[in-house]
Amino acid sequence: MGSKKSSQQLATIVISIAMLVLGIVCLLPVIHIIAFSLSSPAAANSGKVLLWPIEFSLDAYTYIMDEPKFGKSFLVSLERVGLGLSISCLLTLLTAYPLSKESARFRSRTFYVWFFVTTMLFSGGLIPTYMVVRAYGLLDTIWALVLPGAVQVFNITLMLNFFRGLPKELDESAFVDGAGHWTILFRISLPLSLPSLATIALFTMVGHWNAWFDGLIYMNRPEHYPLQTYLQTIVTNPDMSRITNFAELKNISTRTVKTAQIIVAMLPIIVVYPFLQRFFVKGIVLGSVKG
Repeated sequence: MGSKKSSQQLATIVISIAMLVLGIVCLLPVIHIIAFSLSSPAAANSGKVLLWPIEFSLDAYTYIMDEPKFGKSFLVSLERVGLGLSISCLLTLLTAYPLSKESARFRSRTFYVWFFVTTMLFSGGLIPTYMVVRAYGLLDTIWALVLPGAVQVFNITLMLNFFRGLPKELDESAFVDGAGHWTILFRISLPLSLPSLATIALFTMVGHWNAWFDGLIYMNRPEHYPLQTYLQTIVTNPDMSRITNFAELKNISTRTVKTAQIIVAMLPIIVVYPFLQRFFVKGIVLGSVKG
């Protein structure tokens, strides 16, 4: 018994050390970028910056905050996340709830389940998708960034299994009391599924915030670019045209501006994640038993 306990303690220590090392490895690049963005151009370009700012400077952040294109793209991303999160969560709920019922109560359930599973295995591809978006007149609008990916089958599967794990007696007692499906969904099932919904919200939020390729192909004007698309164009083709004198050029460089923009782009997700993280472990477990 003692040897078994000692082996469990040893395994816990090894796992803890491994997770600590992994966490440090993941944090070091972020710390390096932060230090880089807060350093002077001379120190950054000379390769002296590692994990601590050298010749501390906020000029790069001042520059990007005064950049109109950055502000517009930031607002486009906020609008995209707001619309995409609301629409995706609503459609996920409305799709997962009927699919979570038995075939005896929803006769076409098996057909629709296979229909959605097929979309996970096969897709039309980039060109047909672009043609559909163009045919519906969505090009160069915020809806081109929101509607094509509004229904994620993985999220539906996650919510479906969560609904199926809820006690059937809840539905039966609600039906006896005269409640309909809409009442059961929004007043019983939805409050109980908040952990799963928070997980889906986190997946959707991060997905919309980090997406850049769809903005590049669906937006015709740069002022409609979401933030990540704008950052991608800046990284591949830096634009320092706003700098009109040597004094400004001395205080900032393309490298410090790039890293400052990356840090600002990371902040919203970093701020939101701690509030949703406590639901993450509960929500990701499929088919768990509820008491």
